[in-house]
Amino acid sequence: MARRPGPPSHVQLDEVSRAIIDQLKQDGRRSYAAIGKAIGLSEAAVRQRVQRLTDSGLVQIVALTDPLQVGLTRQAMVALRADGDLAALAATLADLPEVDYVVVTAGSFDVLVEVACENDDHLLRLLNGSIRTLPGVRETETFVYLGAHKRSSHRVSV
Repeated sequence: MARRPGPPSHVQLDEVSRAIIDQLKQDGRRSYAAIGKAIGLSEAAVRQRVQRLTDSGLVQIVALTDPLQVGLTRQAMVALRADGDLAALAATLADLPEVDYVVVTAGSFDVLVEVACENDDHLLRLLNGSIRTLPGVRETETFVYLGAHKRSSHRVSV
């Protein structure tokens, strides 16, 4: 199971850490030696800095897949109105294998969930058998994706 970040801790970013993050944003597979050469540090120093950044939870290095390329042709955003402990509901939703993204929100909906399914039947089974039956879920509204124009990890200019 992937490590879930805990409460955010304040990490001071100096110019060197910012430069390392910039290098990793360009290519998360870039070697420590190549990063060091680009910013004027040794490979060992880069390795230590990256380790501190990942240990702190500030940086995660992950592989992003294209859902369409792995056979998940039906994507949707499911908006939920719910009662009770939203954090517990969000954690339960996050454990569903079809779920890519979960956020607790303010406004008309309490929780937004991005899902990727094989087809419409799979989406219907997920909605009826897994999401709508969870304790606290009062109502759902599903927004089926017709086309994606941008899909990336969260990028922050540092």
